[in-house]
Amino acid sequence: MTVRRVTKHGERVLKTPCPPLDYEALKAELPALLKDMWATMAAARGVGLAAPQVGLNLRLAVIDVKPEGKPQRLVLINPEIVSLDGEQKEEEGCLSLPGVYARLARAARVRVRALGEDGRPWEMTGTGLLARAFQHELDHLDGKLFVDRLSFEDKLKVLDAVKAAKPNWD
Repeated sequence: MTVRRVTKHGERVLKTPCPPLDYEALKAELPALLKDMWATMAAARGVGLAAPQVGLNLRLAVIDVKPEGKPQRLVLINPEIVSLDGEQKEEEGCLSLPGVYARLARAARVRVRALGEDGRPWEMTGTGLLARAFQHELDHLDGKLFVDRLSFEDKLKVLDAVKAAKPNWD
């Protein structure tokens, strides 16, 4: 298990949409890759991590929002959003933009379909932080960062925060 370097804003892999992942082709490497992703996410104190954030153009993400303080590790391979409902507006951050936060409207209830670590399909509905995490990580797989969803005015404010935070990034 290795803690990998988290890619930062401005790196090309974060803006590149991920093609569908061939589960059978990755099956042998998947356990080690997932261990690295879980370790990286934990070290960075995140609730989600997408493969592009560790430099890989794979349609793969992991999420654990720890509902009620208990781990609930979700592996999302080739995830897709099935439905969106309602709205929540909360502060959001990203491991690829350390120290940068902004309030962002997202759906309050999200249903996602994906393959799990075992290659079997699953579906789940998330609300609150889980709904936000589903949307945030799927954005990464589509080559988007949360700041891409901000209004022009809010992007200008975030740009100042990025310039201030960037010298502290590794």
